[in-house]
Amino acid sequence: MKKYLAEMVGTAVLVLLGCGTAVSLNCGADTASVVGTAMAFGLAVVAMAYTIGGVSGCHINPAITLGCWLSKRIDGKDAIMYVIFQCIGAFIGSALLYALVSTSPELAQGTTTGANACSGSICNGLLAEVILTTLFVLVVLGTTDEKKGAGNFAGLAIGLSLILIHLVGIHYTGTSVNPARSLAPAIFEGGAALEQVWVFWVGPLVGGALAACIWKMIKD
Repeated sequence: MKKYLAEMVGTAVLVLLGCGTAVSLNCGADTASVVGTAMAFGLAVVAMAYTIGGVSGCHINPAITLGCWLSKRIDGKDAIMYVIFQCIGAFIGSALLYALVSTSPELAQGTTTGANACSGSICNGLLAEVILTTLFVLVVLGTTDEKKGAGNFAGLAIGLSLILIHLVGIHYTGTSVNPARSLAPAIFEGGAALEQVWVFWVGPLVGGALAACIWKMIKD
């Protein structure tokens, strides 16, 4: 069951971060947005390959699962369950992205205020920090796991995933996913950044806790 849940989580991350980047960058508006979105989908696959590859093989794509089944790398039951959980994951990722955008629709246009200030509603900023930190810490936990981790490649996967998370989140909150990184700049900047700094502590700490729960659920 854990490998099916891993496929669900991996596909959710792929959809949320890949499509989320497309929304944040307004993909299609210029060449840079197209390149950024293409990179985001590739980075998402890299991050998930290192995170859940040791659990499920990281298909996160029914076409890959079909190819593996036809190549007799997995049996029919696993193939069917993989596809079902991949579709569930895609819906979860889409729902999270919808929640981010719908709580403050103007953020999709890329408006940001200050180094740490939420550009829209506090609710939206908090949600963004919770979701993005959850994904980031999940990659850290997965790639550094003693049994299922990526070994010497963990640092690469973590760094690439942080780039991806910034591509998605910078238009929402400036992207923190790190309470310490937000505290000092907020003190120096003052104003809205200082008033809202609690968001950049509560959000990441909640996200870190959620990531620990998710990893515990899917690892062997």
